[in-house]
Amino acid sequence: MPRNFLDVDDLTPAELIEVLDLAADIKAGYQAGEADRRYPNDTLAMVFEKPSTRTRVSFETGMTQLGGHAIFLGPNDIQLSRGEPIKDTARAIARYADVIMARLFDHDDAEEMAEYATVPVINGLTDDAHPCQTLADLLTIREHFGGFDRSVAWVGDGNNVAQSFVVGAAMAGLDLTVATPEGYGIDDDVLDRAREFGGEPTVTNDPEEAVEDARVVYTDVWVSMGEEDERDQKLGAFDGFQVDADLLGDRKFMHCLPAHRGDEVTDEVMESDDAIVWDQAENRLHAQKGLLAWLAEQ
Repeated sequence: MPRNFLDVDDLTPAELIEVLDLAADIKAGYQAGEADRRYPNDTLAMVFEKPSTRTRVSFETGMTQLGGHAIFLGPNDIQLSRGEPIKDTARAIARYADVIMARLFDHDDAEEMAEYATVPVINGLTDDAHPCQTLADLLTIREHFGGFDRSVAWVGDGNNVAQSFVVGAAMAGLDLTVATPEGYGIDDDVLDRAREFGGEPTVTNDPEEAVEDARVVYTDVWVSMGEEDERDQKLGAFDGFQVDADLLGDRKFMHCLPAHRGDEVTDEVMESDDAIVWDQAENRLHAQKGLLAWLAEQ
């Protein structure tokens, strides 16, 4: 059976480090001008229900740099939007492609795709999880601090990015504090999964408390894709959670992007020397190449 990557804890902690080590090695080789062609003539099928900048460009570029080819399959390119079952789409695409990356709304659909595909399936994002972003986040933190012996504060919505990061932080041994408004916290089952790795974030509703001992402050949009009708309600609930220069202080700032400047973060913070968001964005490419290389070895 193929190895899939639907949640960050589909890897063991040891395998997570293996993927990050591979990513770092491939990145170093790439920066030195050394080609790494681990996927010669292989094809990555990229299924998109949700649009994306970073997911599409990083996966397509990464597969090309690894010697393979990527095919973009948007809602108008395949039959899912016309009623074909996920399991039929998965079985058909698996006969053509060597790996499938799917960016979907419903996490159950990603699990069904993985169940019926005969090639590895990678979760490029669902409403429940964004594990590829967590790989890039951890790679970025390790690069900047030399390891995971640091405290990180998540300030904002307990969304899919936060849920994956909570589990990934526990696997890596990061000290994490999560500050969310009432009603927008981390799901209990995600906290349970973090506990399985000996870690659990400190949870608070106070952003100031969350960042007190942190070296990194991480946030994401308050209104995720598909939640536009909740914008007014959410903006009210998240009053006081904006990451501005006062809240950030001399800490590093992370954001998975795209950023809604003026909502969850100020323009001043995004343009500051403490923002490492562009390293994060670049590391989507390298972390995913590490993941693809690791899957090729399984």
